[in-house]
Amino acid sequence: MGNETHDQQYSKKLPSYNQQSHSQTQKHKLNSFMLIIFTNLVTIYIFTGPFSFMYKYSSMSTSDSNSILQELNSTKAQLAASHTILSELHQRLNSTNLLVQALLIDLTREQEKQPNHAEENSSIVNLGNDYSTISDELSVALGPHKLPFGYSPKIGSGEIHMPIGEACLRLREELKQYMTYDIGGECPGDDVLAQGLMLKGCEPLPRRRCRTKSPINFVEPTPLPDSLWAIPPDTSIIWESYSCKSYRCLVDRNNEPGSYDCKGCFDLEKEEKIKWIFDDSGLDFGIDQVLATKATGTIRIGLDIGGGTGTFAARMKERNVTIITSTLNLDGPFNNVVASRGLIPIYITVSQRLPFFVNTLDIVHSMDVIGNWMPDTMLEFLLYDIYRVLRPGGLFWLDHFFCFGSQLNQTYVPMFDQVGFNKLRWHVEVKLDPGVRKNVWYISALMEKPLF
Repeated sequence: MGNETHDQQYSKKLPSYNQQSHSQTQKHKLNSFMLIIFTNLVTIYIFTGPFSFMYKYSSMSTSDSNSILQELNSTKAQLAASHTILSELHQRLNSTNLLVQALLIDLTREQEKQPNHAEENSSIVNLGNDYSTISDELSVALGPHKLPFGYSPKIGSGEIHMPIGEACLRLREELKQYMTYDIGGECPGDDVLAQGLMLKGCEPLPRRRCRTKSPINFVEPTPLPDSLWAIPPDTSIIWESYSCKSYRCLVDRNNEPGSYDCKGCFDLEKEEKIKWIFDDSGLDFGIDQVLATKATGTIRIGLDIGGGTGTFAARMKERNVTIITSTLNLDGPFNNVVASRGLIPIYITVSQRLPFFVNTLDIVHSMDVIGNWMPDTMLEFLLYDIYRVLRPGGLFWLDHFFCFGSQLNQTYVPMFDQVGFNKLRWHVEVKLDPGVRKNVWYISALMEKPLF
């Protein structure tokens, strides 16, 4: 009994001992496994980590130097290829920058097309002696308009102001009427209003954002040289601004009573056909005689001030000289006729500064337009402006300048002398009846800008 009891007690303790022994065995195995893993990790770190070169080069033989050199060369080649790729990326970046700049310009222009009406309403323009708030197209036309890239050293500013004549700011109601139209639509038929503003000193006029009308049934012009003396077709012009509604009316009114500007200028087959052909050694100079005062071919380009329908330019064109004709449309389509003849019209008054650079023209001509109807100071400014645009040795042909006898030697001869022209030809003659009774005199002169 005692042994059985002892064996039972021992058998009860045995499972507990076996469990402890098994647990210790597994812990021992786990520790051994962890030791193996740790050892392997240390070994991998030594051979691949920052200290790997110590083992590598310690075990490296001399025969491996060629292999290292090849690796270095390969690395250099890869670096060179990388530099090429970076260069291409840099070029693409520059192209992208240019594209972004172009997009910014387009965005700025789109914003200008849709101006902020609140800003328009607050814009102030000095119209005469008072300041008036405006919200119409005039405020947009005058600007200022900011440059897309900011300040420009060439302009000396970061914005552009649109030019407008000083007198425009005093002609408030007419100017507002001129600038009233549908943006993007058809311009009003207001040529008379526009020319009236110019004659009152509102020059240059502000630009407008509307489309001008075109003549109905417009046909191609007559080819040169026939166009120089051909009467243009009626369909080449819009007639609504003029009392005549056809070219035949313009030609016929030369024989009718009444005062018109340059009445005979549209009769290209009669009066205009004989101008400047003959030289009478008096007031009438011939073109060939004038050109002969200079070496052949040196008179090439010039200006005819107040040239009517462009006959002086046509005569010069026949001699291979290019003349720009300044003229207005005083109840007649003078500019249209000049253009139809294949010549160059320019629509400015005698008050405006001549739109040419210094020392550029070979000849300036004017007939009947320059005279004593102009204030003396205005005439003086014009003469100095003619001197400015003529090149050294250039010719100023003053054709039938008119004045009273009392003004001749007292005012105008000293004025011409003061400007500084050399006189090549000078002829003075009294105007025939009724000029004799009024003591009206003509001066025809060919003057030269000094070479030095």
